[in-house]
Amino acid sequence: MTSRTFPFIFVAKSKMEKSNNLKEVGLLVEACRCWERMAAFRQMRSRNMRYCYGDQWGDYVMVDGKKVREEDYIRSQGSEPLKNNLIRRLVKQVLGLYRAEDMPLQCMVMQAQHQQFAKVMTDVIAYNQWLNRATELNSRMLEEFLISGMAVQRKTYGLRNGTCDCWTDIVSPAAFFLDSMATDCRGWDVEMLGEIHDMHFDTLAAAFATSQQQWQELADIYSPITYDERLGEFFSEYGLPRTGKQEFFHTAESRLCRVIEIWYRCRTPQYLCHDRETATLYRVDATGKTPYDDALFTIADEWRYAYLTPFGDVLAEGTSPYLHGSHPYVFKAYPFVDAEIHSFVADIIDQQRYTNRLITLYDWVMRSSAKGVLLVPEESIPEGYSIEDIADEWARFNGVIAVKTRNGALLPQQVSANAVNVGINELLQTQLSFMEDISGVTGALQGKATAASVSGTLFQQQTHNAMLSQLDLLDTFRDFILDGVCKDMSNILQYYDSPRTFASRRCNMSVTYNPEIMRHIQFTIDYKKEGGQPE
Repeated sequence: MTSRTFPFIFVAKSKMEKSNNLKEVGLLVEACRCWERMAAFRQMRSRNMRYCYGDQWGDYVMVDGKKVREEDYIRSQGSEPLKNNLIRRLVKQVLGLYRAEDMPLQCMVMQAQHQQFAKVMTDVIAYNQWLNRATELNSRMLEEFLISGMAVQRKTYGLRNGTCDCWTDIVSPAAFFLDSMATDCRGWDVEMLGEIHDMHFDTLAAAFATSQQQWQELADIYSPITYDERLGEFFSEYGLPRTGKQEFFHTAESRLCRVIEIWYRCRTPQYLCHDRETATLYRVDATGKTPYDDALFTIADEWRYAYLTPFGDVLAEGTSPYLHGSHPYVFKAYPFVDAEIHSFVADIIDQQRYTNRLITLYDWVMRSSAKGVLLVPEESIPEGYSIEDIADEWARFNGVIAVKTRNGALLPQQVSANAVNVGINELLQTQLSFMEDISGVTGALQGKATAASVSGTLFQQQTHNAMLSQLDLLDTFRDFILDGVCKDMSNILQYYDSPRTFASRRCNMSVTYNPEIMRHIQFTIDYKKEGGQPE
């Protein structure tokens, strides 16, 4: 979690004035519990990240009752920890497979007379994808998905680089928390989620402060001099244990300020009323008196947001401002069966570890074998020569060594011995085969040369079968991308409030987006098949 531009789009700064001295400690504690329950996932992600990018001897082992990194322990034994990063190669192969498949998006409508507007929306979505550099963005998101098993994006609207449009941001799963009771792989049963933001004080003040007084209040809250002391008082006041909570309440760097963004589902009793004069439906709070006797009592389900300090101070709060009425996040965890997350990389770490051990062992055996050892009998050493003189002369080009051969003295001789075959080569080949079998990225998918007896048809079938092993993973990720585009489309319908002209990617002409027409049409979107019809 590093300092970056705060993804703040819709918060009304007057909220801070209304929320002076207002705290949401209960909401903050619940968010902290969600964060703590994902600690095992964050540890797994960190380990997978290390193995994918080359730090494969960083695990800790117990040696004489002390925790020592494997790399340090091997070096203390006089060996060099070697590695052959096979995980990275497999990840890059899956990324290449995803980039090679061109699956464009296509908007659809139910009414045939609106078909022309579906084509317009398709072009608008394509423009938004280009504006966000979706090809590169989605590839990096897939890399995260392969490593950690979770992909998270944020969909917002705002001004960036002189352009006011809908934007997509990658959210690190290390800064994201989720309701621990959620088990639906689609994420429809989530009750709470959020993100931790670490930023400079100037960025924080620009987002929340509209007066000198508010600026001073923020400066007092985030003062690094009294931060730890005030945090201890906060824990004591509300009876909160400090153990295990340092990561949630503290930033990695003292110069940064932490803001906890929380989105939660709220259910409130309301009356659904019908205004017969204007022919409109509206809701009123059930605590008040309804103006109509036939009003329908309902329990409204709505998403609310809150931006809190680590002390529970409310910086901003409100209901979801989006047309879709939900939170701005899109996330996908794999496979999320009983809320379990298991990534592509995690499945092959054990094979990578054993491969590294075999390579290190093979290197140790080779270094331990005799390689050009010179045996010199002491009785054959002439007067005036030392062992060092003989060694130098032996290694010199056209060297001459005088020796004594009387009394049966033996001549010096050089000994070279091959390493004893203990089956390391066979074990190494077995592990490499296991890695291909477990990951599903076989030699056919990697483009390895095949035997001359293998026909082209058979090789094509092997490649197709290898692609099937990755189909579930890639289709899950495509579903994640589709969910994100649906929120993009909803934001476009909501925030494009004036006509815009876009260059069509279907033909060499421009199309015009008219919000007065488009907002009254119900669109759906899906991937387009090769035959022209969506899936």
